[in-house]
Amino acid sequence: MARIDFPKDFVWGTATASYQIEGAYQEDGRGLSIWDTFSHTPGKVFNNDNGDIACDSYHRYEEDVALLKKLGVTAYRFSIAWPRIFPQGTGEVNEKGLEYYRKVVDALLEAGIEPCVTLYHWDLPQALQDKGGWDNRDTIDAFVKYAEVVFKAFDGKIKQWITFNETWCVSFLSNYIGLHAPGNTDLQLAINVAHHCMVAHGEAVKKFRALGIRGEIGTTHNLSWCEPYSKSAEDVAAAHRNRAFNNEWFMEPTFKGTYPQFMVDWFASKGAKVPVLPGDMETIAQKIDFIGVNYYSGGFGRYKKGDGLFDCEEVQIGFDKTYMDWNVYAEGLYKVLSWVHEEYGDTPIYITENGACYEDVLAEGNRVHDTLRTDYYKKHFIQCHRLVESGVPLKGYFAWSLLDNFEWAEGYRKRFGIVYTNYETLERYPKDSYYFIQDVIKNGGFEA
Repeated sequence: MARIDFPKDFVWGTATASYQIEGAYQEDGRGLSIWDTFSHTPGKVFNNDNGDIACDSYHRYEEDVALLKKLGVTAYRFSIAWPRIFPQGTGEVNEKGLEYYRKVVDALLEAGIEPCVTLYHWDLPQALQDKGGWDNRDTIDAFVKYAEVVFKAFDGKIKQWITFNETWCVSFLSNYIGLHAPGNTDLQLAINVAHHCMVAHGEAVKKFRALGIRGEIGTTHNLSWCEPYSKSAEDVAAAHRNRAFNNEWFMEPTFKGTYPQFMVDWFASKGAKVPVLPGDMETIAQKIDFIGVNYYSGGFGRYKKGDGLFDCEEVQIGFDKTYMDWNVYAEGLYKVLSWVHEEYGDTPIYITENGACYEDVLAEGNRVHDTLRTDYYKKHFIQCHRLVESGVPLKGYFAWSLLDNFEWAEGYRKRFGIVYTNYETLERYPKDSYYFIQDVIKNGGFEA
């Protein structure tokens, strides 16, 4: 068996998001978010589930920090809920909201775990959505003010900041495909939202630099890998469009201050254009200290007129599937991060999310034998090692997710955690995948 060893300074962590785990949705002055509204709208979420209680991490954070410490991670990525800090999106700061996150950060630091904080993981204050949400450029200013308050409150304690999580989901999944809050189905709106979020990212980076905040700042994009089914020009072009929908559309502005022209032209053919104002692109392309990449899946595509937005049909070639019906395509991680390095240079990369959803059963002794998830992690860790050995500046890996939690529109039926959550009692039980990752961290690698 081949030994897979990671660098001594490789960062191992797990990740969560505020609305998915915290609960306490009306406590200590928290305002409503678009996800409160969406999940309380009948038919939007499976089984009409919502995040009112979720994993109750608002009250059980110490238990969760203890699980992290036992796991052996050196970092924990979590998000701050904007409506806890500014219940109306702007106006008066809710000090009780800041106090909660101070307690979480202090508990992590005491456990020897570095907090990696995401400022925006989808829970926009509903009061701002009522004024147009991310389609309204005033929301950019509100975000920067929120970011400034949080930067100042945690300067020196939080050393790694992420402005946005998965701008593709915030924009296209939520405003074109309509599966996530606020649930719109308008291509032009989605393009507007994507652009305004990226401008907000750039403005937050500028504010971070101007304030002299200690630490690093970056953003996270969810990337995928669509391989052309054949070498035909039509298949290659269709797969490229499909891939660029997640990849180039967000990475190119972030690093180069431009949108890919072939995609601009394609969207124009659908009647949509990018609402760029003078100075926007320079703002978006502020120098960042690292790039976060969330990767889950990929596949093969070929040209088919009228198939989806990009005339690209997915072709199944025998991949194993997760319970989300996503292809298990570990080599896609190697390909997409190799592409990031080749295309955008030596900026440090963190895998800020990677993981798998399977049907988990609590067995005797409160154990969960999630063999498929463990195998998923093993396959992807091998690709991470290949990347490191290939000279790609991959600095760390955050498993998604620490806990089974509110899986957005899928409610509580889809479990991604390495810790099982009993939603009736809220008890937590580490799964076999948790112990596998624990061993990898402890031993600096594993036998492949």
